[in-house]
Amino acid sequence: MIFEFDAYYIDAIQEKDAWRLCDFVIANSERLKTFFPKTLKENLTPDLASIFVQKKVKEFIAKKEFLFTIRSKNEKSLIGLVYIKELDWKISQAELAYAVAYQFEGKGITTKAVNALSQWAFNEQQLKTLQILVHETNKGSISVAKKSKYVWVKTLPEVFTPPGSKPLDMELYELYS
Repeated sequence: MIFEFDAYYIDAIQEKDAWRLCDFVIANSERLKTFFPKTLKENLTPDLASIFVQKKVKEFIAKKEFLFTIRSKNEKSLIGLVYIKELDWKISQAELAYAVAYQFEGKGITTKAVNALSQWAFNEQQLKTLQILVHETNKGSISVAKKSKYVWVKTLPEVFTPPGSKPLDMELYELYS
């Protein structure tokens, strides 16, 4: 366990998480299909989830990408994910991406997780700049970014293409150590 708050805790992805991750993506597939299509596709069955988790554990150890789970202390169920990805060690920069189960939306859980992991990235990994990319229609994610003291920098034109859609403009928010 890396952080705990209220009735929840954050931990690095572990091989034992495969079944719960599969359950999470299936239950939240509608929420994940646009902005987390690869995570969804790679975890649709327990076997796929096992392969995915093994890969993510190796990437975590190698400091290529950090994937964290958010869990309920009571049920140990997986209720959210936070990625620290697109790591550029030369300029000490990374991107955060996050998703929470629909029934836990709007409770401040994601904001607390983003705050804790931003500090972890600065203090433990010595990153200098963290970024959040969000579509203008994702009001919940924008709220998380702002409440976590990330500052809007600019609109990035057509930088993300959801499956079967046209490229989307994304809003760039940044936080500095």
